[in-house]
Amino acid sequence: ARTPIDTFLLARLKKEGLGLAKPARPEQWIRRVTFDLTGLPPTPEEVDTFLKDASDTGYERLVDRLLDSPAYGERWGRHWLDVAGYADSNGGVEADSERPWAWRYRDYVIRSFNEDRPFDEFITEQLAGDELLPAVSADLTGRDLDRLVATGFLRMAPDPTGDGPPEPELARHQVIADTLQIVSSSLLGMTVQCAQCHDHRYDPIPQVDYYRLRAVFEPGFDWKHWKNPAQRLVSLMSSEDRSIANCVEQAAKVYDAEATRLHDELIEKFVQKQLLLVPEARRDVVMGARRTPAAKRSPEQLQLLREFPMFQDHIILGEIDREGANKVEEIRKRATADRAVKPSDPMVQALVEASAEPVTTVRFHRGDPQQPREVLKPGLLSIMGLGGLDTEIPESIPGRRTSGRRLELARRLTDRKNPLTARVWVNRLWYQHFGMGLVATPGDFGVLGERPSHPELLDWLAADFMDHGWKNKRLHRLIVTSAAYRQSSVNTAAQRKDPDNRLLGRFRLRRLDAESVRDSLLAVSGRLDASRFGPPVPIAVNAQGQFVVGRQKRDGNGDAVGVEVGGTADFRRSLYVMVRRTMPVGVLETFDAPVVNPNCEARPVSTAAPQSLMFLNDGFVLDRSLDLAQRLRREYPGDEPAQIDRLWQLLFAQSPRSADVVRSLQFLKELRSSLTPSESKVPGKPVAASPPGAPEISPEERSLAALCQVLLGSNRYLYLD
Repeated sequence: ARTPIDTFLLARLKKEGLGLAKPARPEQWIRRVTFDLTGLPPTPEEVDTFLKDASDTGYERLVDRLLDSPAYGERWGRHWLDVAGYADSNGGVEADSERPWAWRYRDYVIRSFNEDRPFDEFITEQLAGDELLPAVSADLTGRDLDRLVATGFLRMAPDPTGDGPPEPELARHQVIADTLQIVSSSLLGMTVQCAQCHDHRYDPIPQVDYYRLRAVFEPGFDWKHWKNPAQRLVSLMSSEDRSIANCVEQAAKVYDAEATRLHDELIEKFVQKQLLLVPEARRDVVMGARRTPAAKRSPEQLQLLREFPMFQDHIILGEIDREGANKVEEIRKRATADRAVKPSDPMVQALVEASAEPVTTVRFHRGDPQQPREVLKPGLLSIMGLGGLDTEIPESIPGRRTSGRRLELARRLTDRKNPLTARVWVNRLWYQHFGMGLVATPGDFGVLGERPSHPELLDWLAADFMDHGWKNKRLHRLIVTSAAYRQSSVNTAAQRKDPDNRLLGRFRLRRLDAESVRDSLLAVSGRLDASRFGPPVPIAVNAQGQFVVGRQKRDGNGDAVGVEVGGTADFRRSLYVMVRRTMPVGVLETFDAPVVNPNCEARPVSTAAPQSLMFLNDGFVLDRSLDLAQRLRREYPGDEPAQIDRLWQLLFAQSPRSADVVRSLQFLKELRSSLTPSESKVPGKPVAASPPGAPEISPEERSLAALCQVLLGSNRYLYLD
């Protein structure tokens, strides 16, 4: 036993006459722990440094380096964003409008993990960050701004209320219900949504408890005075910038007015010329019909304008006076140029209570808002009070600018008397490291959920986590340096007696998740853009109907006609790619990217034909295979054995066996001899599909790209041993 974790696991294993598997080879372990903590593969240089110092202190130094890496926050921030239901769009209806400022919350989560912010503070800021502030204003900076941004957690649920849903009132209540589901499944491990219409059929949650919990959030989600997503944004523009923006806008409006005056003057000049063609006796009535607002024209006037169509409203200046239209356009360009230097108005998607006035919550009979029943006060689930936790929450706190309900909720959820929050979170960390939680249903600790495989270990981990300041990095370090985590995936006796590996007598073989698949392809091919934070990388629909990374090209009618390459931004980590609920990126969806409706408590892990087909045919995979081949040829020009050795180190964190080298050289030779230069323009695509001027790719380069593609699609690369 290397850590207390091993003591608990070995006690169970010994009862079954079992033990842990032999330790994994160092190169297996470094690949495993690097992917686990950063979501990226180790570089050959990192592997070499580690293998030269494979002592226990070497393990600890490697873990500390990975935990200090900015990639750690990106990796583990993604896990939290799953359960928070993070998306860059509102969902709920087909329109699926964008959330242009949701990325601020994503960046807050990443920074929090990298800073190792105590998890109890992390929770409190997300539930009640606005209530920790003396005031919500545009002058917020630093930690105060973080607290406001953190409340974006409560704005992650699908919300179509700004997109004209068919039943607006029901849509409002659904937003509140989805928010409660996100909060309860992420922090309590409970399916409280079942109690919205009736007492929970399995867990001890009466319907009254559901509405008491809802009452905690209703001051911020007042369904009777609802605010659509766009109305909830908080501006961060300073008073100085706002003043500058107003001045710039006034100057631009002067140009707008001048352009409008000139436009109308030229149109009127044309009309007066046309008027000379109208019989003199009818000129006044024709002009009268033209100047009458369209909605107020009489049938006679409409008939008159049909008779003289040159006097109708839709006269286009460019068709009657091209020179004059150009002058108008030049003036409008000056207004546009002025507005281009206007300071931007940054926004925050946040939850802010409108006032401290209490909001009344009633129980809906059978969950129907049209059947209100008794008034209820805010509170926690009654069952949580069995350990002495106070489940009553004040309706308001005198002297506060807000109700204070969510802050009181956060304090109770992080109270040591609360039996759930710490257990639920440490179980999630365990689940991500071992592929299955101590409780196999991380979002459901209730009656229908799985029983814990090691209840005493779960209790100890939760208590130890709280005792040491709710620090995540310490818990990671404890887990990944344990003998249980460092063991091999092969243990014949344990496989026979415990085929599901609930006793952890061996390490669970795990496939890379969706983001790690895409990010590792970028990393090994040398294409990964490591820039962090900021607005999401856009996505588009390509000619094959797939959703891919890139900017959408559109024709004059606004229809999608292709994808515009976005440069190095297209190669940022998957965490920064736009999450559009109705537009899942093909590469990620194929490998079980989360479906956030409203959130993702645990990702499914599938093995399906489209995954293999993607590595055979997908343009992203083919391009990265070529990039990897070109990288190998740059690093070791003309030396195929060295290229193969480097390829193995990049993909598998170890050198190839001599048999692997021989087979790879034979593969390259046979494929190279079957290719002609004309067949090598675009890897994996027929010559007819090659774009004009495509660079010539030699048979040597093409065959090496094919070898890279074969190995990238292998189980040895896609699974962590």
